[in-house]
Amino acid sequence: MKKLKFLSLLLVLTSLLFISCSKGNTISSETQTTSGVKIHYIDVGQGDAILIQYKDKNLLIDSSTSKEDKKFKNYINSLKIKKFDAIVATHPDEDHIGNMDWVIKNFDVGKFYAPKKKTTTAAFKDMVAELNNKDLKINVLKGGSTIDFSPDLKLDVFAPNSDNYGDDNNNYSAIIKLTYGNNTALFTGDAEKESESETLQKGYNLKSDILKVGHHGSSTSTSKNFLQAVNPKYAIISCGKDNKYGHPHIETIDKLKAAKVKYYRTDLDGTIIATLDGKTITFNK
Repeated sequence: MKKLKFLSLLLVLTSLLFISCSKGNTISSETQTTSGVKIHYIDVGQGDAILIQYKDKNLLIDSSTSKEDKKFKNYINSLKIKKFDAIVATHPDEDHIGNMDWVIKNFDVGKFYAPKKKTTTAAFKDMVAELNNKDLKINVLKGGSTIDFSPDLKLDVFAPNSDNYGDDNNNYSAIIKLTYGNNTALFTGDAEKESESETLQKGYNLKSDILKVGHHGSSTSTSKNFLQAVNPKYAIISCGKDNKYGHPHIETIDKLKAAKVKYYRTDLDGTIIATLDGKTITFNK
């Protein structure tokens, strides 16, 4: 009889312990990983390279600078990628398209997207040459267009909204919003305040959980009104350690702090991977 009571008590205690552990089983956002959309904000020094993965599909946004080709190529190769279903060149600056010729040449490519802006740089010429070799056309990015990647994801393009920004390549940058379930992320290339203002005037729904901070955290981007419209929980700054431009500028950091936005920096945190499951967002560094 005593043995039966002891077993019953043990069973009750075990059940209570299981319930307690289940309720308290929360994992830090720095370490938890789940299935869903993975966004790799790749540490490529003073440049941009972002990889979006969903199921067996890959979308590349920018390809870093040729000065950091080893960092970029090693990271992409480590993931055993064979095909990019879509590639986006946000604008034709070398620190964003520096390795695009290598990507186009060495991988199967579905669709290629870029704004309507030409330059005479070697990086741009090499990119176009490889596109021609693969018989790939450039799908023009502009405000109101979309990117074809997966039916489960929305990729809306909010900028550029003009065909003429003079010699300022930055404002030709594509501003793209990804929506997956209730999760959202905004990618801004190097779009500066002029383009941000135009995007605000268009009335697009910029509200996003994650903001890829424009122009490596420069004070020329991330205006107060734009940041308020995006109202992010998290921000990612892609920049090189001790870069000569002083990115990110203190003005931008102060704005993020004032808005209570948790931010990560590739120069300090390395590659940052955000995982979106449609409801929650978690980060690995």
